[in-house]
Amino acid sequence: MNVWYLLLGVVLLGGVTVDLLWTTLWISEGAGPLTSLLMAWTWRALRTVGPENNRLLSLSGPLILALGLSTWIVLLWSGWTLVFASAEHVLVDTLRRGPITWTDRVYFTGYAIFTLGNGDFAPREGSWQVLTVLASASGLLFITLSITYMLSLLDAVTQKRSFASTVRTLGPSSEEILRTSWDEDGFRGLDLPLNAITTQLNTLTTNHKAYPILHYFYSQQPNEAAVLGIVILDELLTLLRCGVPEAVRPDAILVRSARTSVQNYLRTLQHTFVEPADRTPPPPDLGRLREGNVPTVSDDEFASSLDELSDRRRVLLGLVDSDERDWPSPDESDDTIA
Repeated sequence: MNVWYLLLGVVLLGGVTVDLLWTTLWISEGAGPLTSLLMAWTWRALRTVGPENNRLLSLSGPLILALGLSTWIVLLWSGWTLVFASAEHVLVDTLRRGPITWTDRVYFTGYAIFTLGNGDFAPREGSWQVLTVLASASGLLFITLSITYMLSLLDAVTQKRSFASTVRTLGPSSEEILRTSWDEDGFRGLDLPLNAITTQLNTLTTNHKAYPILHYFYSQQPNEAAVLGIVILDELLTLLRCGVPEAVRPDAILVRSARTSVQNYLRTLQHTFVEPADRTPPPPDLGRLREGNVPTVSDDEFASSLDELSDRRRVLLGLVDSDERDWPSPDESDDTIA
């Protein structure tokens, strides 16, 4: 028996099993070690090759998913091939064509792990029959978990883009949303949309924990970019909390709940994907609110409140930078966004 083949095969099988189960089943702990490295390297390579190429960056999610599945297949297949190659006369050629070759071993293990049967070969009696059953079981587990994970991930991608689109339907910027929602007495029309958006954001945060690859599904269209939706939402909440007089603010519990949801989202991504920027993003423009007859606090009071939120806003800017986006401008219109 070749002990080195056996040990290497066991290591490969152990590594791919841990990474597969970690990525697909351990919801709160992100992706497995191999998948995490694959995600980071692929995204870094795409950003290096085409940082301004939205079409190229939009391939990142599907590419990472395809590479991840391929890596699992290769490691699982290679591991079992090495296990069955670790001893002589493990396989029997039912067609009696001559000595067993490496191609025959690869063929046999492929048939086994993809649950197609044994093909033209059969394992020797005893422990090798049991190992063949285990190989088939591991292949069945891989196929089931991979398909389930992929379908759930694609559903999460749809929900992610739906969240961004929902935010953008309110307006292209936080200032514009407040201007259009002002009814000369308050912002009561924002209560229902804010509640719906908060619910969507909580779902998006949970999806990011369950499917870390979700972060790398890049949208070519800015109005479908969840990152920009998060920024617009948080800047809107900042204006409602710090930029307008208390007498006209929406329900405090609703605003606090939305801000907490944004904070939970940032904490989830900051743990693995995002670093705070080394600069502070531009402040919201109170002048545009005043042009729409929206009551505001003084510039000094607003600047003082923003200073207290500088750390949070630097994380937001870091999120935008990590997604190769530009900070939303109050001068944007729906036409420029689309």
